Amino acid sequence: MQELWKLLTSPRHLIVFEAAARLGSFTRAANELNVQQPAVSAAIKQMEASLGVALFLRQHRKVTLTKAGERLFVDVSSGLETILHSARALHQRGLNDHVTLSVSTAFAYYWMVPRLEEFHRTEPGIDLRLQTSDREPDIDAEGISLGIRRGDGNWEDCHSVLIAPEVIYPIASPQVMRAAVNLKTVPNLLHERLIHLEEPVRERPTWGGWFAHHGVMDRAPKAGLRLNDYALVLQAAMAGEGFAFGWQHVTRGLISQGLLSARTGWSWQTGKGFYLVWSRTTPLIPQAARVRDWMASKADGQA
Repeated sequence: MQELWKLLTSPRHLIVFEAAARLGSFTRAANELNVQQPAVSAAIKQMEASLGVALFLRQHRKVTLTKAGERLFVDVSSGLETILHSARALHQRGLNDHVTLSVSTAFAYYWMVPRLEEFHRTEPGIDLRLQTSDREPDIDAEGISLGIRRGDGNWEDCHSVLIAPEVIYPIASPQVMRAAVNLKTVPNLLHERLIHLEEPVRERPTWGGWFAHHGVMDRAPKAGLRLNDYALVLQAAMAGEGFAFGWQHVTRGLISQGLLSARTGWSWQTGKGFYLVWSRTTPLIPQAARVRDWMASKADGQA
């Protein structure tokens, strides 16, 4: 960073350069930055003198980038955009008292929403906003207060608390379960219609992994309905489309309501879990800390 300081003479010059390059005018850059035009011209001249190259071709009423200026502009504009994104997220956290919780669609529908009435009764003053995502959340980059991630609980960028261990067992509608009269052993499930989850981004367990855990590795699971969202998998299972693998923490309520049946004796504990995560570098606002503590109190083994 010391070398960068020497080469640029002032970090402020990067912002001046970006504005002048983007707008193609020292005058318009001055207006945007609320400074005088000579100040912009002087900043650019200092940069050029320090770097030893011309960054702009001065023409009547406009300026254009040189090849060297174009190269610098690509990196400067990208870097400043990243910094701006982070600054906006931090500023927004400081200004607002709402809490953003990033979760999968299935977790939102079948774990969080059934508990919202109790949450609002316990924490009536908190503005909690659920944000569904088809990938694991990047807490800092996206300015998210809290999120749910699947893993082992160890992430360099996040603190974590276990919400539920990953326990998977076969589920189906009660009608499909009753009709499967030959389910005396795990291998017999291979003869039933299976619903497969194939998410495009997140790594998720498969039927192949479930059967392998139970010692069935000589035959591949049957092809069947393939869906890219677990909420759709559950809807298909409830509609009688076949057997799906059920995450215990998501399906427990559906089973107790009689919407699904499960072979809980054929469970697979994968060693992973679903964790509530929050940033290691950005402190939680008090409202987010209360949401974290409330969700932790509802974790498996705590509620």
